[in-house]
Amino acid sequence: MPSVETLLAFFGVSVLLALSPGPDNIFVLVQSAQRGWRAGMCVVLGLCLGLVGHTTAVALGLAAVFAASSVAFTVLKFCGAAYLAWLAWGALRARAEVQEVQQEAATHGATNPPASPAVSPGAARMVGRGVVMNLTNPKVLVFFLAFLPQFADPAQGAMARQIMLLGLVFMLATLLVFGAIACFSGAFGAILQRSARAQRLLNRVAGLVFLGLALRLATAQR
Repeated sequence: MPSVETLLAFFGVSVLLALSPGPDNIFVLVQSAQRGWRAGMCVVLGLCLGLVGHTTAVALGLAAVFAASSVAFTVLKFCGAAYLAWLAWGALRARAEVQEVQQEAATHGATNPPASPAVSPGAARMVGRGVVMNLTNPKVLVFFLAFLPQFADPAQGAMARQIMLLGLVFMLATLLVFGAIACFSGAFGAILQRSARAQRLLNRVAGLVFLGLALRLATAQR
């Protein structure tokens, strides 16, 4: 097993990587602002579950085979880009639900109708979004293939077990950093969701961000 010093150094690097702007933390930021911190945490959980798949692929040697196949890389990245484009379409077409609640309350004579956040998909669907977002990004797999073995030492035991342990440490760092992003972004988004105009603007921004991520992934090179 890797030494404590190696694991601490790896954890520190992983935190810095999680903090650096990238598709995953931007995805968490936007989803949390648009749908609330709980939905954002579900996305974070999904992203971490996706990392399990990437870590396992590296530990079993499948990642090397995949990285050598330009066809597999291209197919996977276009699947991910199509999924992000679909999310962008949904966000751009989303209505401001708070406005509908206010109109309904006004119809029933309420003087101070309560604000309502945007309707969010169920927790399982949000977790699924995180999983799909992560697993359909081939650059994550290629990154893990290059990154994790650098902290594994054949003299410390089986490489596969070391890779899996390092993957778990990376997931912990991701969970902490992305979880904080989800909470802060969700709190800010809750304020915006009190206004129908702000909610419509937030939906448009989310759609454009998803579309930008889709284009970025579609044009990614190994």
